[in-house]
Amino acid sequence: MPAVDRRLLRHTRSTRTFLVLSAVIGTAQAVLILLQAWLLAGLIADAFLGGLDLTRLRGPLAALATTLIGRAALFWVAEIVAQRCSAAVKSELRMRFLDKIVALGPRWLTGERSGELTTLATRGIDALDDYFSKYLPQLVLVGVVPLVVAARMLTADWLSAVIVVVTLPLIPIFMVLVGLTTKAATARQWATLQALAHHFLDVLAGIGTLKVFGRSRAQVETIRRLADRQRRTTLATLRIAFLSSLVLELVATLSVALVAVSVGLRLVEGRLDLKTALLVLILAPEAYLPLRLLGTHYHASAEGLAAADELFEVIEQDTPAKGNQVADPIGEIVLRDVTVRSREARPLDDVSVVIPPGRVTGVVGPSGCGKSTLLGLLLGTISPDRGQVLAGGVDLAKADLERWRRDVAWMGQAPVLFAGTVADNISLGTRADELAVRRAAGTARVDVPLDLVLGERGDGVSAGQRRRIALARAILRDAPLLLLDEPTESVDPDTERALLESLPAAFAGRTVVLVTHRPALLDLCDHIVHLDRTAMKA
Repeated sequence: MPAVDRRLLRHTRSTRTFLVLSAVIGTAQAVLILLQAWLLAGLIADAFLGGLDLTRLRGPLAALATTLIGRAALFWVAEIVAQRCSAAVKSELRMRFLDKIVALGPRWLTGERSGELTTLATRGIDALDDYFSKYLPQLVLVGVVPLVVAARMLTADWLSAVIVVVTLPLIPIFMVLVGLTTKAATARQWATLQALAHHFLDVLAGIGTLKVFGRSRAQVETIRRLADRQRRTTLATLRIAFLSSLVLELVATLSVALVAVSVGLRLVEGRLDLKTALLVLILAPEAYLPLRLLGTHYHASAEGLAAADELFEVIEQDTPAKGNQVADPIGEIVLRDVTVRSREARPLDDVSVVIPPGRVTGVVGPSGCGKSTLLGLLLGTISPDRGQVLAGGVDLAKADLERWRRDVAWMGQAPVLFAGTVADNISLGTRADELAVRRAAGTARVDVPLDLVLGERGDGVSAGQRRRIALARAILRDAPLLLLDEPTESVDPDTERALLESLPAAFAGRTVVLVTHRPALLDLCDHIVHLDRTAMKA
């Protein structure tokens, strides 16, 4: 069973603050436990042996009540601190996770499953609640309360203290043995959950296609099998948790019983006074309680720990060092001996291209030859495995890419629209006024109302309308470098002719890189790059 996950200390400031506060609260709780045991033992001894009535015991009773209220208040404070720290850590981890995904870029994302990443960013991080609100506070108490209680018992009855010191380590030993099994079972449960989430998301995304080809029922059956596997792994994990709780309770109960038998025999023989015996009997369960609860809380937090392992695998991945040089998008752009590898092939292999400033450069070639990859290189979302991408003589690998992208407008091969109005999607990333939005929409021949509310991923408009909205967004950005990937794909001939009339004005004064298969668009180009052979003048 792990103690504090060092990665949480390394990546989240809130964890360190939380541990310090938990240590202070735990120490205060240990002191109140000793005070409560002393007061309670004294009250019982005075009442039975001293014959004191309630009037004379009013002071000790008030002190005992105050102590109990203090323990309750500390428990409440500990819960509040844990919940607030948990919320802060989850927010910090989620932002680090998303920032890392953005830094790793689209090329890394193509090898990942979106359903698994979504589950990790939502339920996986949320599962850390039990780790922070229960396991970590209990871990701090384990480091404080048993030691304080054992020390007090040593001053009162050394034989009972020895029994406690000898039997206490048995509980962590059993916890370690059970924890190894729990970790493996929880990892299987988490893997099954991620597979279920990924498959379910894929089925939802392609439900229309599955129904058309008669495969929807088969996929429902697959989801049923995955759900049943998730049920079995969850029940197996719960079974381990229940059995481990039984083992820990049994060890703790037998240990307390040993103390009780020892105390009872010596009390009968007159070798131990009643007040000391009561003090020891009250303190003995308190020494074992934090360890018993720690085992229980570990099982509650096991899912979060399993998710944290995968979370940190992403967060701790190496990313290219951030550059600080300023690349000039107005100057000449040169790809020099660039190679970009994919898992199966090389989309770009030893390619050299010159993109003149202030000109329209068309990029043509067969499907899969790396045209979209070339735009990714210019955008800075893809890094070359070999070679350089130079803008104004500055290598983009050493440039400040955030500053570079502020001067780049881009329309991708599969434009993404967000839930909101058409106008909101066109003005994304800008503070353009309504007139400028309408002007950009007119240039891109957007033929839907700007106040039309779209659903997720642009639901509510056709594929061609979606591309024109994305084109208007790129045009509105008014950046000196404009990257367009198939801007007239899925557009009817009449609309294409209208675009051919309006686009030259939008291209004026900009460096434009235009990926297309349409011969008509190539007429707008000053320079054409054939990725399957050397560049040539138009």
